[in-house]
Amino acid sequence: MARFAFLLLMLAATACGGRRPERAITPDGGTRPAGPMPPERTVEPAPTFSGIFALPSPPLADTLVPPQEIVAERRLAADSVADEAMLDALEEAHPADLGIDETLEPLPVSWDIDVDTYNNHDRVQYYLDLFQGPGRERMGIWLSRMPRYEGMIRERLQEKELPGDLVYIALIESGFSNSATSRAKAVGMWQFMKATAKGYGLRVDSWVDERRDPYRATAAAVRHLKHLNDRFGSLYLAAAAYNAGGGKMSRGLRRLPDDDSDSPNSDATFFRLYNTKLLRRETKDYVPKLIAAARIAKEPARYGFEIGAAEPAAYDSIVVPTMTGLDVIARLADTTVAAIRELNPQYLRLATPPGVPSVVRVPSGSGVSTEAAFAALPPSRRITFLEHTVARGETMGGIARRYRVSTRLLAEANPRLQSGRLRPGQRVIVPTGGALSTSVARRVANPSEPAASRAGARVHKVRRGETLTGLAKRYGVSIHAIRKANAMAAGDGLRAGARLRIPA
Repeated sequence: MARFAFLLLMLAATACGGRRPERAITPDGGTRPAGPMPPERTVEPAPTFSGIFALPSPPLADTLVPPQEIVAERRLAADSVADEAMLDALEEAHPADLGIDETLEPLPVSWDIDVDTYNNHDRVQYYLDLFQGPGRERMGIWLSRMPRYEGMIRERLQEKELPGDLVYIALIESGFSNSATSRAKAVGMWQFMKATAKGYGLRVDSWVDERRDPYRATAAAVRHLKHLNDRFGSLYLAAAAYNAGGGKMSRGLRRLPDDDSDSPNSDATFFRLYNTKLLRRETKDYVPKLIAAARIAKEPARYGFEIGAAEPAAYDSIVVPTMTGLDVIARLADTTVAAIRELNPQYLRLATPPGVPSVVRVPSGSGVSTEAAFAALPPSRRITFLEHTVARGETMGGIARRYRVSTRLLAEANPRLQSGRLRPGQRVIVPTGGALSTSVARRVANPSEPAASRAGARVHKVRRGETLTGLAKRYGVSIHAIRKANAMAAGDGLRAGARLRIPA
């Protein structure tokens, strides 16, 4: 396990500062050449929510990673793909009103948000049907995750004098997934945008993304909800503002015609806004979606969900003084890298950042022994990858040969570097063993993708919001190569629906 290379999540980060180690250290002081990585594949959105996420056979790769670790990584990747497909569908789910008028009997449960007044709203009924129908499999998985974090979230909400049932916002935002990423680049359980996260004190850079930390992100989300509730005086307006932004909600309220209500900002005000064109459909549906999800989560058996018992997340913490590999921590804690990753999803490179102390969570009961083992570990054995500073005239191939790794593996570790345009002073991540990268793991985890062995160019249908830079990174080719393959001039942009040839 100590040979576990830190390639798995490096694709989310660019090479950045930090002193360059003189050599890569593994437990036996050596490195191993890595074999070829699986070729790139096109990722298309999943058409349904069930039956498409079975795992294929493991890819062929020369890797030092134990097979069970590869399986865990691929399962996580498949789960994230399925979550994103469901979350995208929820955002886009706005067909014509269904006109459902049946009512539910009062439930023998208590609430601290109002779910009864608007329970018969047609959009609430629509989402109840969606969660029990096409979205049943994902909803069941989301509900099974909830017990790990529900107690912690409710406690944080109550500390700020907010209703504990706002916990269900995390259910509709991410399905309690710390790795969830939206098309708008919101990240984590609470789907923070980068600017909002930084405004609430979360660290977001190429080493750490605390939007993925369920504990730090929850504290920030609760503070954000508190501010919104104080500003708008309504839980439903606050929830809608969490989705749309406080500015958009304020503009909508200013344009809303006055009524005779003694309380202009109330839960009823949200549903007055619902019947106007002052909010986007996604924001209009946010509260009905919340009510429907809360109904099911509070009493899952009533809606046909069987949720097994799950223990709340428990952990010990240790402090490491500077950059340390999570694979090293896993070995010292006598656990798997997957277990350490699950407890510490905020570390993007599977290593703590250089130059600063960091808190690392370890399985409950192992803190004291892990801390003692770490104290006895020489500093040179605390990391298993290095950063190489490019010298004049160096190439990616030459660097790969120098460190005895494959060029493909080096390229996977440095997706934002153009191999033919290295500049002196650039930093190149050099893994010391073979492993699945995050993007490759996600592609092999999704069998709905076309075969990767196809020779020659591929065809990609452009989706709204996609850029040449993003497509070049996704397919591992240069922007120039895409332009050349499609006879595009330097100033030409992308048009949604257009088909691009992607060179092999």
